[in-house]
Amino acid sequence: MHLENYPLSGKEDHLRRFQYTWFNIFPSWFEYLPSKDAAYCLPCYLFSKKPSGRLGSDVFIATGFKSWRKVNNGKNCAFLKHIGKDPCSPHNNAMRVFQDLLNQNCHIRNVFHVQSLDQIMKNRLRLKTSIDMVRYLSLQACALRGHDETSESRNQGNFLEMIKLIASYNDEVAKVVLENAPYNSKYTSHKIQKEILNILSSKVKNHIREEVGDSKFCIIVDEARDESKKEQMALILRFVDKNGFIQERFFDIVHVKNTTTLTLKNELCVVLSRHNLNVSNIRGQGYDSASNMRGEWNGLEALFLNDCPYAYYVHCFAHRLQLALIAASREVISIHQFFSKLTFILK
Repeated sequence: MHLENYPLSGKEDHLRRFQYTWFNIFPSWFEYLPSKDAAYCLPCYLFSKKPSGRLGSDVFIATGFKSWRKVNNGKNCAFLKHIGKDPCSPHNNAMRVFQDLLNQNCHIRNVFHVQSLDQIMKNRLRLKTSIDMVRYLSLQACALRGHDETSESRNQGNFLEMIKLIASYNDEVAKVVLENAPYNSKYTSHKIQKEILNILSSKVKNHIREEVGDSKFCIIVDEARDESKKEQMALILRFVDKNGFIQERFFDIVHVKNTTTLTLKNELCVVLSRHNLNVSNIRGQGYDSASNMRGEWNGLEALFLNDCPYAYYVHCFAHRLQLALIAASREVISIHQFFSKLTFILK
């Protein structure tokens, strides 16, 4: 602190006072307290450990230095003695900690920020690897999960085995996936796989919806029971794109509680409305020949015709071909016996 006149102290014949020029000589640590007319070392005051026990070791920390006659004393200057010649002296150690405090790059907030950025980049690479694996296996119509995905398994399923393969060729990926990933963010669980599939499915359906636009379209529907004994209904959209070409897009597959006509219609309407596809724009229906699908009065065909009179029904060509082959094979005994035995073996 700069004062016009610093108080005098000492013997009457050798009165001395604090000199403001000392701030310029020791600018990094020197402090003056007017109320005590004493000098202090700010870094040592903040960060110095317990005094060493040596006489006067705490003078710049607790009591304050005021022996001004010991300052201009050459090598024996009290300030130089306080600093010390050893780089690891208490003052120099405190100075390093003090400089770290002033250095913004060493603040704990910045350290956490750097660590957070590094963790974010690792998480992104780890998640990107899982997304790429799910997308590739889905494109190839391959199963993701294995029968045994434990660490001792020789085949953990396509998803985990593909990640292992990629990691063996890419060191950056190998550093962040599987065993090198945190336990709570591996991004390989069954739940994560399903979430990624749902997101990819939504993006595909949104793209198909953009292709359809405001055009009229046909619906092709079939239902079957899967291995888990659940009824699944598949929906295909047939439409003319902007370039005038006919397109058929597999749009959705829905679990239905039963195969009654009303249930199927309600589920179809939910799917269409969810993607802003107007039922009144349907210009064709394609189903198999089951009574609940093509019934003239109570079939799915009839219900949609009530809402949209231009939704003409066409018997699915694939099912018609199947029925024709079955009828033809019954006329040839050897072929009929072959398919009968094959059906018996498969069931």
